[in-house]
Amino acid sequence: MKRITKFAGSLVFMSLAAAAMPASAAKIGVTMSAFDDNFLTVLRNGMKSHAGTQKDVSVQFEDAQNDIGRQISQVQNFIAQKVDAIVVNVVDTEVTPKITKMVSAAGIPLVYVNRLPADRVLPAKVAFVGSNEIDSGTQQMKEVCRLMNGKGNIVVMMGDLSNQAARQRTKDVEDVIATPACKGIKIVEKQTAKWSRTEGRDLMMNWLSAGVKFDAVVSNNDEMALGAIQALKAAKRLNGTIVAGVDATRDALTAMKAGELKVTVFQNAAGQGRGAIDTALKLARGEKVPAMNNIPFELVTPANLKNYEARN
Repeated sequence: MKRITKFAGSLVFMSLAAAAMPASAAKIGVTMSAFDDNFLTVLRNGMKSHAGTQKDVSVQFEDAQNDIGRQISQVQNFIAQKVDAIVVNVVDTEVTPKITKMVSAAGIPLVYVNRLPADRVLPAKVAFVGSNEIDSGTQQMKEVCRLMNGKGNIVVMMGDLSNQAARQRTKDVEDVIATPACKGIKIVEKQTAKWSRTEGRDLMMNWLSAGVKFDAVVSNNDEMALGAIQALKAAKRLNGTIVAGVDATRDALTAMKAGELKVTVFQNAAGQGRGAIDTALKLARGEKVPAMNNIPFELVTPANLKNYEARN
């Protein structure tokens, strides 16, 4: 079994073609960290629509409402129902070893989707479908650095720090500005806004009220970036400020089309959803699948925006 610490070297690009039909009806239990997140809604809809194309496959979705205790209870309920596979978009990635142990002990296949589990090793019948977060923040910050000509001040909006993606994307930003081409860039503020548009707006208002001086806003996701844009527009500070996000959600692409968002990174939510369902069905049939299944990130700028407008 490959170690997650060697994630970048072990990722295998997964075919998203529909898997062969299961021999009998299959029920998949899916627990999502939150239903009220734009990106995760696309991910959930991708699972739902793809499962609908499969013969005799039903999916039960549960909303953890960003509560890890609630999510663990949902997993326990799926185990009690003896579902054929469980898919988890985890609230807190540090808790995945507990979930893995619980589900594996029940002999049920488990697929983590979108958020990389903290397990050092994934056992048999457990897999991850998502994107390599090293690429997301790296692609984002390299483009911001280019737009800034390698110098200036930035503020960083971080996602929920219980989430591996938030920590990795922030590290990516820090790693890029440590390179020779970007060493003239300085992080002047760095705080979490918990993936939320509202909290992103409030955080930006606080920074503006405190007189923080910056040339760019680098956000771990589009929702926080959109909140920052709302506050910057209200303060008449958006012109001349570079705002960057990650996910390429529809709202973000609309903001880019309007000239408000300068950078985002396409994360294929629908592709991850299809991949999660295919992987769960393969594991339920006893087939072997790669432990790590990668759906690549793609940089989105105004120059190639038209290629992504209908994809998330």
